[in-house]
Amino acid sequence: MKNKHVFSALLIVFSMSTSILDAQDLIMGFPEEETDAQITLEAKFDALLNADNLNSWMKYLTAQPHHVGSPYDKKVVDFVAAKFKEWGYQVRIEKFDVLFPTPKLRLVEMLAPTTYKASLTEPPVKGDPYSDQTKEALPGYNAFSVDGDVTADLVFVNYGIPEDYVELERRGISVEGKIVIAKYAGSWRGIKPKLAAEKGAIGCLIYSDPEDDGYYRGDVYPKGPFKNEYGIQRGSVMDMPMAPGDPLTPGYGATDDAVRIDIKEANTLTKIPVLPISYHDALPLLTALEGPVVPNSWKGALPITYHIGPGPAKVHLKLEFNWELKPAYDVIATMKGSTLPDEWVIRGNHHDAWVHGANDPISGLVALMEEARVVGDLVKQGHQPKRTMMYCAWGAEEQGLLGSTEWVETHAKELKEKVVAYINTDGTGAGFLNAGGSHTLEMFFDEISKSVMDPVMNVSVFERRNALEKVKNNTSWAHYKLGALGSGSDYSPFFQHLGIASFNMGFGGESSGGEYHTMYDSYQHYKRFKDPNFQYGVTLAKVAGRTSLRLANAHILPFEFTHFTSVVKKYANEVINLAGSLREDANRHNMLINNGTYALASNPKNNLKVPEKKASVPYFNFAPLDNALIILTAQSDNFTKTVNNRSLSYHSRRNLNTILRNMERALTREHGLPKRPWYKHHIYAPGFYTGYGVKTLPGVREAIEQSEFEQVQAQIDILASVINKFSSKIKEAISLFE
Repeated sequence: MKNKHVFSALLIVFSMSTSILDAQDLIMGFPEEETDAQITLEAKFDALLNADNLNSWMKYLTAQPHHVGSPYDKKVVDFVAAKFKEWGYQVRIEKFDVLFPTPKLRLVEMLAPTTYKASLTEPPVKGDPYSDQTKEALPGYNAFSVDGDVTADLVFVNYGIPEDYVELERRGISVEGKIVIAKYAGSWRGIKPKLAAEKGAIGCLIYSDPEDDGYYRGDVYPKGPFKNEYGIQRGSVMDMPMAPGDPLTPGYGATDDAVRIDIKEANTLTKIPVLPISYHDALPLLTALEGPVVPNSWKGALPITYHIGPGPAKVHLKLEFNWELKPAYDVIATMKGSTLPDEWVIRGNHHDAWVHGANDPISGLVALMEEARVVGDLVKQGHQPKRTMMYCAWGAEEQGLLGSTEWVETHAKELKEKVVAYINTDGTGAGFLNAGGSHTLEMFFDEISKSVMDPVMNVSVFERRNALEKVKNNTSWAHYKLGALGSGSDYSPFFQHLGIASFNMGFGGESSGGEYHTMYDSYQHYKRFKDPNFQYGVTLAKVAGRTSLRLANAHILPFEFTHFTSVVKKYANEVINLAGSLREDANRHNMLINNGTYALASNPKNNLKVPEKKASVPYFNFAPLDNALIILTAQSDNFTKTVNNRSLSYHSRRNLNTILRNMERALTREHGLPKRPWYKHHIYAPGFYTGYGVKTLPGVREAIEQSEFEQVQAQIDILASVINKFSSKIKEAISLFE
């Protein structure tokens, strides 16, 4: 009966695939005579996927907390490695000893105007036996906070992002010498203590307001998926916009023989102590604050009037950590290519979690494992991929992409020579396909998004995502639009450090909840609220599987440059307009000061004061960038015409694929970005003050945003030279057709 079901599914999928093929005739990278075989292979792939595997593997992998260095972390590693071996892969486990601080002492207490000692605990909830495992779990804390013992008045800083401090300064409120309390959301958590320290604060608390992540959104756990009053979002506050990876081995792998710097020299640790707390523990502290009432946009959903302070709430924050090295294990499973073994397609997802990690990261990992299992089955049936396929389960991602970064830094030379692309997943759930990546592969991914059906709506995952765009943004996509990649998952060392074309993908939008990095991210929670039947996990395996298989089997690697060019032009227009708008804003602002308008508007009762003058924004010469984009446009158009109209000899095709494989590398520069040379990509980087959030054309954009105007022209010239280098590589590719 089981074989009959598989055969029926194969017929259905094959029929659907052939109808797609009829509509588009070819798929990118494949000639007509190979397209049929690839579509048939993908139909077989789909038919072999089994949601029951995802369910059973998640149940095992989340049975106990498995943070870095825990006993169950090694069991998870050994289980995953054994599965890959069973499926026919060559498997190795690579270990890196990385700095991993764990809490020794956590104390938050209010000393005035009343007293309160924060519980800092997440009690078990009814119906979820996993939430009882508190002894095995890490408590709520922020990794890479420094030790500290500070007492000071409390100041509420909203989300603790740059514009919030502008509002505080407008009101004449300083956080110097104070402890700040900030809401989660609005930006990556590590930005909050980073910016607070720059403003002179001596400590930082972060809590999840129920407006963003609690009862305001819906029923709380265990009744519903959202964060209950005791939930604490753990997370790293390492300064990842400077560099991810082990703080003691900056820029090189944390191998057994690595030279480790003194911890006092590590520049990615916070400058002040920081701790996350629940909104149960935040409520008494915020209730005790006085001072001005917050602006409307700062108000949350707690049953209080929100005040800024400072004080009279006085808080004592004391933190001590065990600063120890712990083993981070990477599982590397290799399926050697039949004809191009030295060209690699790498697929990855991390395995470590803050606690049980059912959603983050195991939902993505089990989809990757099922994809790898089916690829192994296809190989046994005689379908060896042309290029080598590698499946990787990374360790210590949660602390700052430690496992993937150390592996990439250790093997950087070989990876730059051989890797075609890296495909990343992390947590996933039900809903809409979300994907970001290299825009040189946007049209390639568009074809994939249109060839996979949504498991519920009976339309392609592209059509479903396009429907969302129509509702939310009143726009319609002609093709799938990849988001630009910032940071926050394991693609970063591949993409922004080595310049390897990359993707990050997953499903979501109908599986919201407040379990993120809490004790309650359990198998029980996932099964009830995320993807109960793992049908979207299987769909993710289809999308990522096609991405991997098509890159592994492509006759000519499916990079194209016209859409990339249009995207970069859009980014260039943004930075040019940014400079103009800031210039106008500064002129208008200073004029209002000069004519006394701000003085009339100042209000001593609300501590509003006349702001300081802004620095004038000079005019910049964007001509080098404009000229570089003109050349890029011409070369991109020429490449498209040439590829579509001419054929190549075997030798020339091999040379062309070598050039295409290295195209993303041409967008990097060895010296990296200003103040953070680890990031070498000059089109995409995480923002210096946004963390996970991307900054495109980061050298130019951030110099303008941060008023470092003396740096802008140099960054324009560097960006132009990078784009010109990229154009010259396209020209080199075109020459092979001659």
